[in-house]
Amino acid sequence: MVNSMMTEAQVREALADVEDPEIGRPLADLGMIEAVAVDGGAVRVSILLPTPAYPGRERITEAVSSKLTEAESVEVDFSSRVRGKESGGKIGLSVKNIIAVGSGKGGVGKSTVSAAIACGLKRAGTRVGLLDADVYGPSIPHLMGASGQLTAREVTTPEGQVLPRIEPIEADGVKLLSIGFQIEKDQAVVWRGPMLHKQLTLFLQHTDWGELDYLVIDMPPGTGDVALSLSQMVQAAGAVVVCTPQEVALLDAIKAISMFHTVKIPVLGMVENMSGEIFGRGGTRAKAEELGVPFLGEIPCEAAVRVRGDEGRIADLYADDSPVRDALQHVCERTAIEVARRLLETPSMPTLELL
Repeated sequence: MVNSMMTEAQVREALADVEDPEIGRPLADLGMIEAVAVDGGAVRVSILLPTPAYPGRERITEAVSSKLTEAESVEVDFSSRVRGKESGGKIGLSVKNIIAVGSGKGGVGKSTVSAAIACGLKRAGTRVGLLDADVYGPSIPHLMGASGQLTAREVTTPEGQVLPRIEPIEADGVKLLSIGFQIEKDQAVVWRGPMLHKQLTLFLQHTDWGELDYLVIDMPPGTGDVALSLSQMVQAAGAVVVCTPQEVALLDAIKAISMFHTVKIPVLGMVENMSGEIFGRGGTRAKAEELGVPFLGEIPCEAAVRVRGDEGRIADLYADDSPVRDALQHVCERTAIEVARRLLETPSMPTLELL
């Protein structure tokens, strides 16, 4: 224990075994103790969080203060810097973390959850993009209340190659890209696998996303070509699997988890959507525990979700009077923490090379 006239070295020694409550490893080992300042008996400890969407910062304050009880005063302040595996470096994307949001079947609210996670991460103070990879059923433009036609400009690479660069459309501070901006509302997309791969390549490699902390990708339902293409092109930070509580949906969610494992995309966890009296509650949590997959939270079956989605105002679900604000914020925070946890705990996973 340090005394009231402590040194920086003594403070750091006292804090050496204080663990991050989310990741479960010492703050010092994680590089989260950014600075220590000592002024007589007053101590200030600056903590660098791995994401602005960090839940319950007061737990760190309490843990640090409990180790410095002999100090006259202890102040803990926080800053954050999103850590990432530079997911898009292979194809020239300046994106720290790519998060795929998928489901085993349609109709479980995957696109709504994708948009909500993107808006929540933006609200936390990060730079976010949202890519609608559900080519056959693009709904992100409607959910985000965005419209317009995509435009492109030509840029010259350092090697002298001239390439088209698509400009994303922005809504509520989130950069958006969807084939829904290229086709009429009633127009069907009838493509085979190679066309899907080509479109995903265009959206990822030839889009001016700028520098992003997170790129959320709304995957098409089921298991198929888009996940394979994604694993080839980028090193995703992980996948979120959306499910409703009933057994028929859980069966398909298991297939989605198996697909992500097959293409070497880590599963960040499962989200139970539309939880409540109509569809039941708790089925996804139980299945996640059975599979050894993190449970990221449940979103109640509230009319506000449908209303805001129909109005193109998903971001408003985070308003103070929203009945689902706390649930969505919890899912968003758990997702961000799981991204950080895997980055800090596990080595990078290789991308899948297809023959």
